[in-house]
Amino acid sequence: MNEWKVFKKLLPVVKFYPWAFPIIIILGILSSFSEGLGISLFIPFLQTFDGSNTPIPTDNWLLKILSGLFNNLPRENLSVAIPLCIFATILLKNLLLYSNTIVSSWLYLQVSHRLISGIFKQLFTVGYSFIESQPSGKLLSTLTNDSWYTSDALQVLCNIAVNICTIFVFLTFLLLISWKLTCGVTIALIFISLIVRYLSKSAESLGKSLVKNNKELSRKMTEGLYAMKMIRSFGREEYEQKEFEKILDKLNNTIMKVYLIKTMTPTVSEILAVAVLVGILILSLQNQSPSSLPSLLTFIFILYRLQPTIKNLDALRTNLSCLIGSVDDVMYLLANQDKPYVKSGELQLNNVEKNISFDKVCLQYQTANKYALQDVSFQIPVGKTTAIVGPSGGGKSSLINLLMRLYDVTKGEIYVDNYPLTQLNINSWRNSIAIVNQDIYVFSTTIRDNILYGRFDATEEEVIAAAKCANAHEFITQLPDGYDTIVGDRGATLSGGQRQRIALARAIIRNPEILILDEATNALDTFSEHLIQEAINNFSHNRTLIVIAHRLSTIEKADQIIVVDQGNIVEQGNLKELLQLNGLFAKLHKLQFSTV
Repeated sequence: MNEWKVFKKLLPVVKFYPWAFPIIIILGILSSFSEGLGISLFIPFLQTFDGSNTPIPTDNWLLKILSGLFNNLPRENLSVAIPLCIFATILLKNLLLYSNTIVSSWLYLQVSHRLISGIFKQLFTVGYSFIESQPSGKLLSTLTNDSWYTSDALQVLCNIAVNICTIFVFLTFLLLISWKLTCGVTIALIFISLIVRYLSKSAESLGKSLVKNNKELSRKMTEGLYAMKMIRSFGREEYEQKEFEKILDKLNNTIMKVYLIKTMTPTVSEILAVAVLVGILILSLQNQSPSSLPSLLTFIFILYRLQPTIKNLDALRTNLSCLIGSVDDVMYLLANQDKPYVKSGELQLNNVEKNISFDKVCLQYQTANKYALQDVSFQIPVGKTTAIVGPSGGGKSSLINLLMRLYDVTKGEIYVDNYPLTQLNINSWRNSIAIVNQDIYVFSTTIRDNILYGRFDATEEEVIAAAKCANAHEFITQLPDGYDTIVGDRGATLSGGQRQRIALARAIIRNPEILILDEATNALDTFSEHLIQEAINNFSHNRTLIVIAHRLSTIEKADQIIVVDQGNIVEQGNLKELLQLNGLFAKLHKLQFSTV
């Protein structure tokens, strides 16, 4: 059954609130019992209008109890006492139902919070290779859409449990009134349920298609927003619009099919249930004596109140089937199995004293067929500048990914002062490093907050000092709000050089042992590059500096240059030594500095 399957999937989250589900069920049973009792009180109430003084039939257990409740009251007072009791039971039923709703809503919000928070934490915990392997927009869709749909599935599950409790209680009252009629009704309701299940059997597959189409739409929306400049530059607005509308039409068609099934289910259920109700009413009135008429009318009234519950149960089960796809995606993302994780070591290394050593390091990405790095061995001396150059795709960024422990080596080992990198506490190690990339990310907040992201406990004086060191203070003070200027989404209000200097200030305020510049000046104009290069030179004295560069002019003063090509170290030395080798580096140098 889908209900049990979904409940097992949600158990890792529900187990944090073990008392909530039983309370929801207990409150559901009590509220249903209150309503059933209130309706059953109509039997003695209607019998009070029998002017013939016919003895109240007590040939079954329920009627004996109901009659015994009012034995001590005069018959003329029953017409007031019984309605008051009916009102009290219905009032109690609504109070219990209200309490049930509060508990269900609380559980819904708690589970939603835990799911969304858990997904966000998982994205920061799981290996970066898993993040890169996911299609664009999928993780965003899981976080923003499927997490809420999963919470909806839990709420639907709670409502199903309450509806089943109501059906059970009402059927019990029906059995106590007339077990023969109840058996006939039960067979008819089971038959109706089978028909509805057959009609809605495609709901689960449609639900999975809906999740898939939602993710495709999210991917296209993400691409459209982030590639807006390129799309307009190539004049592909019309093409992108058509592609977007294709995906949107596909999603709408799936949603329409889901709506058709959701609408059809309660409609068919209600029509068949009313048909059963009318059939029972006709047959019973032809064969019942006047004295049993109150019991018959109460039976039919309970059955009538039972009908929308059954209809709602069928609709909820169909809805749950549509949500299974979202539940599968969310719980898979939260699960720890079949995912890579970068585990932290225990060793706290205060500072690097000697060097960082790559020893026969190999790296193969999860989705790749060949090694990105193969048998790479070299050393990065402390307090010196090491430059890494080579053709695009040669493996330069892969070396930095390993050094930052975004990935772990496939083979070989990286040592820091003769300690394997994997033995170092990962947070402590990363705190000793600052990195400035070519593709700078600037948060949509103030310039001050962007700089403070490097070290949250820095003072205002340290923020200004870092900005001055990065040659950023002058342009910051010229902005309308200075350091309190909101920079917009991804720093949209800043130029490329300004964003780069903000990023450098963010790295400087960290006061790192190791500064990594990953093609940090490649996309800048000559003036901006000069400012940043000057700032780097001022900051990097007696500091370990690792530079990945395409512009060879920026690494002429490097203490050593590592030349990487096709995942291998092909050359190593300083500028003069590499030029004398007349190898790959000399060719790259000649291409960049040759004049036409």
